[in-house]
Amino acid sequence: MIRTAISGAGGRMGRTLIQKVIASKGLRLGAAFEHAGHSELGQDAGILAGAGASEVPLTDAIAASLEAFDVVIDFTIPTATVALAELCAEHGNAMVIGTTGFTPEQLESLDKAAQRTAIFMSPNMSVGVNVAMRLIEAAALALGDDADVEVIEAHHRHKVDAPSGTAVRMGEVLARVLNRDLSRDAIYGRQGITGERERKTIGFSTIRGGDIVGEHTVMFAGDGERLEITHRAQSRDNFAAGALRAAAFIESQRPGLYGMDDLLAS
Repeated sequence: MIRTAISGAGGRMGRTLIQKVIASKGLRLGAAFEHAGHSELGQDAGILAGAGASEVPLTDAIAASLEAFDVVIDFTIPTATVALAELCAEHGNAMVIGTTGFTPEQLESLDKAAQRTAIFMSPNMSVGVNVAMRLIEAAALALGDDADVEVIEAHHRHKVDAPSGTAVRMGEVLARVLNRDLSRDAIYGRQGITGERERKTIGFSTIRGGDIVGEHTVMFAGDGERLEITHRAQSRDNFAAGALRAAAFIESQRPGLYGMDDLLAS
């Protein structure tokens, strides 16, 4: 059994992950973390998640719990994720990271941590989303510069970063295939007199509202026709299932930075 910790265990995604880990045949809940001052510290993490008693308390004492888990699944915020990665690198714990919104400096810190322990990182743990990535790549290769490309994403009102990490990854796929530079060609929303659209632009539009779990569309708009590739998440279960699959994969890997392509190829 792979002893699995959940970071951000008191949140919506964290509770879903705890439910899935407890129900899993190959994983066992080893620890559950939340930030200092969280109102539910000390409570049984399984009961908190609605999965029954687990005898694992919700704690903020991560450093004292490193012996309790083999791999940790982290869906939190960038600063917390980077700090956790540094601890895991020192101790040799593997990590699965679903956090998004990292700065270049934070990504560099994660790269350094991955030199000492195995880290799996993906902005979206859904297998369906990653299949969509391959479809987007194929469409971009086929259409080339004959279509304008736009990325539209929608999430719940509580999401704090924009555009989503998945939308950015879709933009990176488009930029690579179409030989464009996101730092120069990306447009994040439009307002006022913007002038005619330049062909090399990769547009990003963001919607925030309600309890939308996650929707992503890449639009290829040509003359006389439009192709749209869309993925809609109906619940967090698919993200949790992908994260658990990643945990089982990464626990046995050598130090390094891994992603969904590595998992799907295994």
